[in-house]
Amino acid sequence: MFQKIIFIFIAFVAVCTAKAQKKIAPDRDTLQAGTLLNIIYAERMNFKKEDSLNQFVSLAGNVQIKQGKTFFYADSAVLNQYLNILEAFGKVHINDADSIHTYANYLKYIGKEKKAYLKGNVKLTDGKGILTTDELEYDVTTKIGTYLKGGKVVNGKTVLTSKQANYYGETKDVYFINKVVLKDPDYTINTDTLLYNTYTNITTFVTATTILSGKTKIKTRKGYYDLNKKKAYFGERPEIEDSTGTLKADEVAIDDSTGKSEFKGNVVYKGKDSTSGFDIIANKVERDSKKGSIRATQAPILLIKQGKDSVLIRADTLFSAKLSDLLLERNVHDLRDSSEGKLYKIPSTDKDTTSDKYFEAYSNVKIFSDSMQAIGDSLFYSLKDSIFRLYKNPIAWSNVNQITGDTIYLYTQNKKPEKIRVFENALAISHAGSNYYNQVSGRTINGYFVDGKLDSLRCKGSPASSVYYGVDDYGKFFGVNVATCDVIDLFFKNGEPNKVVFKNNLDGITYPMQQVNHDLIKVKGFKWLQHKRPKTKYEILSY
Repeated sequence: MFQKIIFIFIAFVAVCTAKAQKKIAPDRDTLQAGTLLNIIYAERMNFKKEDSLNQFVSLAGNVQIKQGKTFFYADSAVLNQYLNILEAFGKVHINDADSIHTYANYLKYIGKEKKAYLKGNVKLTDGKGILTTDELEYDVTTKIGTYLKGGKVVNGKTVLTSKQANYYGETKDVYFINKVVLKDPDYTINTDTLLYNTYTNITTFVTATTILSGKTKIKTRKGYYDLNKKKAYFGERPEIEDSTGTLKADEVAIDDSTGKSEFKGNVVYKGKDSTSGFDIIANKVERDSKKGSIRATQAPILLIKQGKDSVLIRADTLFSAKLSDLLLERNVHDLRDSSEGKLYKIPSTDKDTTSDKYFEAYSNVKIFSDSMQAIGDSLFYSLKDSIFRLYKNPIAWSNVNQITGDTIYLYTQNKKPEKIRVFENALAISHAGSNYYNQVSGRTINGYFVDGKLDSLRCKGSPASSVYYGVDDYGKFFGVNVATCDVIDLFFKNGEPNKVVFKNNLDGITYPMQQVNHDLIKVKGFKWLQHKRPKTKYEILSY
């Protein structure tokens, strides 16, 4: 009975072993269908059979082995013919269908799975990029190579490094992960995840990325950069910072070959200097870095920073460029150095880059500051001379005063209104109270400010005209003077008219308040346009 039990046990073990062996052994039909490793050449060969699962062929000297369209070369190799596993040593080379070549010091290749494990000076190339690492897993079927312990890809002058990467031979893409750095002669890119194509040389960003180029820094989370065409697109509100300031937008397109870029969606340009310089807000901005120009459209707003009394400008279109370039093409009248307060024409060779900037605004121009407001059809302003030039039906307001003319120049000094010049059809109106208005009109008006308030006006004409309401010591109106002469000087107190002086060829009369039609004595062209006046900065900011 005992012997019978032993016999049954031995038979059971034998059956289990046979089943186990059958399960481990590869499918020979499958191997013959294209996975079988075939020896092509070796200078020396040795066969060794340890058991049915371990049948080894040792090869040495110019070893060549083939599997389908994949060729393996090495100094020496060991091939397990039954398990279809290859180990190769010294100058290992895998030629995968003449499309991808891989080199290493050591290779272990699982023939049935078509997976290669390479170590030591590993190099993979697809004819464009060269991937190097210490350890690489390569799948011949999918043509995917993976390194997990650091590696590098070199493509021409572009070098990429990372802790991990997946190479996709079919698409020529490399997916870099963990501490990714791309270095190009013009750029350095730092990120945690990056997709790079060795044939198109296009880099795709999928997470927080920083791009450095000279003094320019770009921060983005989404987009691509074509290193060949020097074109880029960034989404998810990228930020671009350079020596002048910072630009943010919902999306950005850049062409470095031309120096042109386009920003769309909630664009904000913020200058680095928080107390001077300028900021721009718009829905679309076009920039030319080579010319140093900016064109803002779609609800653009310009903020000229002047301490606490900054100036807000709104128009349909805003344009800014280098003043030195403009002076090569044409003169700018009454250009001056605002620090000295002297009028003179600055030569085009001036190298003061901090103020080498001018602005033009077109259509529906509105200006707001605490001390003065204005509107017009177009505007020219230079940081060099701090003069606002308003054209075509301009209007300026200060306190209770309104000034109109064909053209208005508003000078600022030390961040406050300093002087106003009005050319042709000049008219100044001040609300005196009730339905009464002090008025002076002529060909030109020159006005002067003290501490941001209007201090005096000089009106010249052929002749100049005025309507002035006199008040007594109790602030009561006692009469209105209507006069003409060559020159009229109007003086102000606390920003309101206080005294009028007439010079040369005076012709006038003073009427009692109740004995004159106040509408009929108004000067020619009188229009009180308070409804057009920007009331607050929020009116400028909200379209």
